[in-house]
Amino acid sequence: MSRRPRKVMAQMNVVPYIDVMLVLLVIFMVTAPMMQTGVDVNAPDAQANELKSDSALEPLTISMSKEGQYFLDKNSPVSEAQLVQYISSQLDPKAERAVYIKADDTATTGHLMKAMAAAQRAGAKKISILADPVPAKPN
Repeated sequence: MSRRPRKVMAQMNVVPYIDVMLVLLVIFMVTAPMMQTGVDVNAPDAQANELKSDSALEPLTISMSKEGQYFLDKNSPVSEAQLVQYISSQLDPKAERAVYIKADDTATTGHLMKAMAAAQRAGAKKISILADPVPAKPN
């Protein structure tokens, strides 16, 4: 009886790679909700009623640093032209979507007015300035 030598089958075992990918997927799924979007802004304190949106659409929020830089939902600043383009692309002509501007409390009024003018040029009808609520005084 002659025996034939068995052919070696060169196969790559992908199970460890799938395990690593699943672990990475779980890590990203757990950490994604914890990620902070936007830029850290110290909004001024103000005593006012809470904003109520009568629209079903979530309002657009623009953050503005003390230097007058505009930030959308990411950490890189955008120019005024990019801001106008972004707002106009997010607005629906059939539904009024509010635009909220959250400016740093040390930002100049001129920078804030430029942001409001940019939102108005983009077609926004409802523009509001966000502020932090004044803490209640202990009795």
